[in-house]
Amino acid sequence: MNKDIELCGLGNGLVDLQFLATDDELINWDIQKGAMILIDIDKRNELLNTFRNKDIHKVSGGSAANTLICFAQLGGKGAYKTVLGNDELGYFYAQEFKELGIVLNAEHTESAPTGICVIFITPDSERTLYTCLAATAGFGKKNINEDVISRSEWIYIEGYKFSEPSSTEAIHLAVELAKKHNTKISVTFSDTFVTELFKDGLAKVVENSDLIFCNETEAISYTGKKSAREAFESLCDNAKNVVMTLGNKGSMICWDNIIYSIPPYEVSAIDTTGAGDSFAGAFLYGIIKTGDPLLSGKLASYISSQIVSQMGPRPKFDMIDARNKIINKLN
Repeated sequence: MNKDIELCGLGNGLVDLQFLATDDELINWDIQKGAMILIDIDKRNELLNTFRNKDIHKVSGGSAANTLICFAQLGGKGAYKTVLGNDELGYFYAQEFKELGIVLNAEHTESAPTGICVIFITPDSERTLYTCLAATAGFGKKNINEDVISRSEWIYIEGYKFSEPSSTEAIHLAVELAKKHNTKISVTFSDTFVTELFKDGLAKVVENSDLIFCNETEAISYTGKKSAREAFESLCDNAKNVVMTLGNKGSMICWDNIIYSIPPYEVSAIDTTGAGDSFAGAFLYGIIKTGDPLLSGKLASYISSQIVSQMGPRPKFDMIDARNKIINKLN
């Protein structure tokens, strides 16, 4: 089988609605600052109505989607599997992926509207996320495409998919098919609520993965260790390859049993939306293209640092120039 897709993501299909808000405004709107809350469709519609006249930045997203977008903007050949609603937001999402050159394999269902993630960004750069999965919550085994997986060098699995039984079953099927077709498997923990509430489903994938991504709090939650270092060492003992981000302290990589410490690029943080997703996309680009974990880590560190120094997860800088700057510097 010809592997004409380098990276295929499996994750939520959400339209991100981002806008600036003050602490006082969050209080007035009864919004819990710093939270990541799942909401139902009624609350979704209420939020859309409340903020319909606000200056909102709209982009297609979802955690794994942001990773695939970063990967594609660096020059990678990507595909994405999700579920969207048969509505205006769903077709907005599909059009953006077409423009980005990513193969989108997504059902437009009539059973629910397209999911959204309303992102409130306060002056201290903290994010508050209210997410309605809606259509993408219906992701199940029927949405797994064996042909796309067989054509992919890697798949990338979003940890948030383990929050629903049907999507967990679908992810486990995707892992089986990936192993059948010699497609490498990567997974991100996504959030501590995944490691705390849905660890069993996640662990089954971790055991079969070629690469796991997490941050230090997720690593501690998953392993039950007391420190980030202990958690990292535990993951390295039980997984093939590990990337653990440390916020403004950089990152740690265990690749083929060799440990790499990646320093941060210091910037003034404005908005951390999509930073971890971009880190994963850039690292996967580097490892797929070069096989060099040190170069991949430094590329990921640089790209994610540039993302947090701007508003929103989409780069307002030339990704190819940024890529070449790091690669040329290290070669």
